[in-house]
Amino acid sequence: MTKKVKLSILGISFSQVQAGAYALIFAEENGVRRLPIVIGTPEAQSIAIVMENMTPPRPLAHDLVYNIFNSLGIELLEVFIYKFEEGAFFAELLLRQDGREYRIDSRTSDAVAIALRTHSPIYTTETIMQNMAIVFDEQEVLSSDLQNREMEVEEIGEKIEEVKIDTLKKRLEEAVKAEDYELATKLRDEINRRQGRENG
Repeated sequence: MTKKVKLSILGISFSQVQAGAYALIFAEENGVRRLPIVIGTPEAQSIAIVMENMTPPRPLAHDLVYNIFNSLGIELLEVFIYKFEEGAFFAELLLRQDGREYRIDSRTSDAVAIALRTHSPIYTTETIMQNMAIVFDEQEVLSSDLQNREMEVEEIGEKIEEVKIDTLKKRLEEAVKAEDYELATKLRDEINRRQGRENG
C-alpha cells in the first residue's frame, strides 16, 4: 500500500526562474521537507484569494466547482498528488456522493484550489517526497550574501546546462538555506533530469 504524506500549504511565491509562473510550496506535516510545485498565474491567484480570505465579485472557476459540490451533496474527501512524470505532477480528487466514492483526475493546481475551498486534506506519496522534496533546516544560517544569490540566479538561469552536477547540488543546498524555492526547484529538476539520463 502506498504510504501517504499529509501536506499543508506553506505559501506562494513569484517564480524568478520561469516567467509568468509561481511556486506553490507545500510542507509535510510534522516534518522539515518542502515540496515546490510550479503553477500558472490564474491558479496562483485562485489559491491566494482563499488563503487571504478574499471574495471575488463573481465566482471563479474553482468557486463554481465548490458551489456545484455543495448543491449536489458532493464531499471532497481528499486530494492525492500521486505521480510526477515528464516534469508534471498528477493529482486526483477523492469524492463521495450518496455513499459512493469516485476518483477524478485533476491538475494539481486545480485540485489544491478546490481543496482549500472545501477544507479538505492534501496528500502525496513518500516516493514523491523522497525524490522531489527539499529538506529545509530552519536552524541553519544563510551562508551566502544577497549579491551572491542574485549572481547565482542569473548564472543558473542562463548556463545551467554547463554547470557540473556536484556544483548544482551545492547550489541547491545554498538555495534551500536561503529559502529560494524557485531556484531550488529549477536546480532539483536539472539534477533529477541528469541522474535519470545517467540511469537510463
